[in-house]
Amino acid sequence: MLRVIVDSGSSIKQWEKEKYGVEIIPLHINLDGKEYLDGINLSDEDFYKALTVDKIFPKTSLPSIAFVEDLINGYVDKGDEVVYLALSSGLSGTYNTIRMLFEDNDKVCVIDTKSAAGGIRILVEEINKDRSRTLKDIEKRILEIIPRVRLCAIPDTLEYLYRGGRLSKTGYLLGGMLGIVPIIAIEDGKAVAAGKKRGAKNAVSFILDKMEELGVDTDHSIIAEYSYTKDNAEGLVSILSDEYKRLVTAYDNLSPTIASHWGPNAYGLFFVSKK
Repeated sequence: MLRVIVDSGSSIKQWEKEKYGVEIIPLHINLDGKEYLDGINLSDEDFYKALTVDKIFPKTSLPSIAFVEDLINGYVDKGDEVVYLALSSGLSGTYNTIRMLFEDNDKVCVIDTKSAAGGIRILVEEINKDRSRTLKDIEKRILEIIPRVRLCAIPDTLEYLYRGGRLSKTGYLLGGMLGIVPIIAIEDGKAVAAGKKRGAKNAVSFILDKMEELGVDTDHSIIAEYSYTKDNAEGLVSILSDEYKRLVTAYDNLSPTIASHWGPNAYGLFFVSKK
């Protein structure tokens, strides 16, 4: 039997694990000196209250490596094969740590998704199209798709990117004063500014232009992402073409692991490009 494991950086919620056929490893969240397990003893509601009301800046850390090792070894001992789709190595150290534990085990495939949240959902959906494939065939297919998994996202505030070390102080100050909105992408597994526009309206136009430039592979889903409030994500989807609208399979309220770096009221789309 094939087992698919993701971590909470996938933003797949515990209540969704049966739908996607996955096991979810919680990453750790530190809020004001208290340690939580993402999605286990920290609800989205409590997290966003801490973020927006209590103004607490969260920190994230790796999952329990002993727990992951025991879980995977337990499956292998029962004769199962395991695919672990890890949060991008450019955003977390989880991939490298787990890879080293199982690099000599041909029953375990640990993949650096070079993505997060909806990007990982898309890869899970691809695996679920045919779980009877060999582990090598699944790995090959996923590695073919990974370079084409795209993110275009708009943060509501630059504070979390700045405090998380993903934006310079100069960029933070200028953006705040001039109303410059960065469009965030993931390139080679790292969060980068794919463009900068003045005002949200121009930033949204940039996203639509980028989707047309790259082309959208309609064999895969589009995942609408948001943090805290859904309105902006729904507004973005509402102006997509009818062809693209039908590809939207989920509105994902980002898990605390990812929202810690995006901040509240961010929104965007994950999709697979043709190029």
